[in-house]
Amino acid sequence: MTFIFFISFLIIQRLSELYVSSKNEKWLLKNGAIEYGKEHYPYIVLLHTLFIISLITEYIWRTDAGVNYFFIILFFVLIVIKVIVISTLGHYWNTKIYKVPGTRPVATGIYKYVKHPNYIIVICEIAIIPLAFHLYYTAVAFTILNAIMLTVRIKKENEVLAM
Repeated sequence: MTFIFFISFLIIQRLSELYVSSKNEKWLLKNGAIEYGKEHYPYIVLLHTLFIISLITEYIWRTDAGVNYFFIILFFVLIVIKVIVISTLGHYWNTKIYKVPGTRPVATGIYKYVKHPNYIIVICEIAIIPLAFHLYYTAVAFTILNAIMLTVRIKKENEVLAM
């Protein structure tokens, strides 16, 4: 039952992030933003969709999947930090890479100390979520896939931030 509540929360949370992102995208475009990294974005969407499918599939497949509440609590701590990150970026937070010409990267809040805090959170989430339910195949496979994807993503974002 814990898994059903958790996965339902996770899906709602991810859809809420996409909603905020789409609202911010409209604001960014209205303010002259240019999108970068279009070529890899569909792979990010696919990765995160397959991640949720893999969680559900492995959970059903494993008859002995337990619950590690430490990781669940840690996940909710990450959510609080993610809310701070999204709030700090305001309209600039997005799941895509946008740059409004003439603007400088946000350098307040956590961004004074860490260049890509949102990606650190995503790295932790991809590992912690499956570990909370002893879903080791999903944890290993998607940690590796996410590392590959973020290598491409962060390289592109750093190029854009340097403009």
